[in-house]
Amino acid sequence: MGPLRVAMIVSPWYPVPPVGYGGIELVAFNLARELQHRGHQVTVIGREGPKGPFEVAALAPAEWTSDLGTRDHIPRENLFLHRAHEFIHERGFDVVHDHSGLTGILLNAELGHPPAVATLHGDLSQGECDFLAAIDDEVRLVGISRSQQAQCPGVVWAGMVYNAIDPFEYEPVTRPEDKEDYVVQLARINPMKAQHLSIEFARRVGTRLVLAGKVDPDATEYFESEIQPHIGHGVDWLENVVGAEKARLMAKAKAEIFPIQWEEPFGLAMVEAMVSGTPVLATTRGSAVELVEPGITGWLAEDLDGLVESYARLDEIDLQRCSQRAAERFGLEQMGDGYLSVYEAARLGQQFSKPA
Repeated sequence: MGPLRVAMIVSPWYPVPPVGYGGIELVAFNLARELQHRGHQVTVIGREGPKGPFEVAALAPAEWTSDLGTRDHIPRENLFLHRAHEFIHERGFDVVHDHSGLTGILLNAELGHPPAVATLHGDLSQGECDFLAAIDDEVRLVGISRSQQAQCPGVVWAGMVYNAIDPFEYEPVTRPEDKEDYVVQLARINPMKAQHLSIEFARRVGTRLVLAGKVDPDATEYFESEIQPHIGHGVDWLENVVGAEKARLMAKAKAEIFPIQWEEPFGLAMVEAMVSGTPVLATTRGSAVELVEPGITGWLAEDLDGLVESYARLDEIDLQRCSQRAAERFGLEQMGDGYLSVYEAARLGQQFSKPA
């Protein structure tokens, strides 16, 4: 396969790479960087901000981020997508890879050229599944876990590619004696992420808890009633942790606690912890059952009692092996290989039929 010209559309809300929050943007950054390293020509279409070793078409100004979640949210997003496709039409690309969501997928389906690939980054409702099933022969859809794909059994998926991190950006701590006496949860504050269960977990096992993540706009009441009263009493909260501080926080923890109460399609924070030599203790929901290998990179449990029991088994995990295994399964090479196979099928116009 010769070099491809790839237009990668993200969102108008966060830059690539992100500064702090922005999991999708981090995945797009890592993928674009890997493809560029392999000799492909990548243009990331998104918000202005920091840039990587690839072309960036900054079609959304930074000040638009203040409109996220407001009345102007949809108009801003629509204008951004309009600009993105004007740019793509003017420049010409071999393939479009859309990370922006359902409206972007609809535009790609209606325009029809260049061939389009879209990654779904969230959990999927029945209505969303119905929409995807209607356009899956026009846009090649990629899931980020088998769990996510199982939510839409009627959709023909072009592929499943796990999200990836760059292992070299982390500094694993793989000797138990070098760990510090705390557990961490890196996640936005939300009842589905269940920080209240992490607080109870830390109380029961007798360790300090560090919560790192912003409060979701619709979770203010949850934060104020369930989380805030515990801060300063064995619980620390860091609203936005980035860079070296984040890497150290993950690596020095005894474990990452992940008591999710929803079908999370992919927990990038779990991968970041594991590659840092920090085992993950997670409930058996969503993609956690695919990402965590019991006894190797962490433990899975049905409920809080099971998570507490798993904490006593942390010393059974080889932290060096934990880090290496995560780097093998979720490194840049596997993500690059996965998407290039889908791109090539799209470029060649290979067809796949719906099940009878």
